[in-house]
Amino acid sequence: MSETRHIVCPHCHTTNRVKVDDLGHAPDCGSCHQPLFAGHPVALDEAAFERHIGRSELPVLVDFWAPWCGPCRMMAPAFEQAAAQLEPQVRLAKVNTEDEQALAARFNIRSIPTLALFVGGREVARQPGAMTSPAQIAAWVRQQLG
Repeated sequence: MSETRHIVCPHCHTTNRVKVDDLGHAPDCGSCHQPLFAGHPVALDEAAFERHIGRSELPVLVDFWAPWCGPCRMMAPAFEQAAAQLEPQVRLAKVNTEDEQALAARFNIRSIPTLALFVGGREVARQPGAMTSPAQIAAWVRQQLG
């Protein structure tokens, strides 16, 4: 029997069971039939954040940002491109700290942008400040995951 992973859909936030061997073959959500991996970060509100962090068996890299933040806007294209490099091994997500102030407070986000890497529902690494290269973001994540 082949090994499976729980993957949360970036569109409808339904948890899907996907064979590890199928991760690289563009699996679709069993509920909404959209691709589980599109090579783009997923915007999360608090409920979707809970699902992606708590139910997904993939590491999740979260960009805590705000629309008024210049360094956040500067990092956005690199973060977008890093999603294409890191999926399907890592899910990239964005949390707008203006809209989701409770999440920002819960994770003690003091400066933005801040990248936080979650594995198995727990934060395992944090990087405050902008990284402006997709390769730099991907290398940092891979280093944290060992």
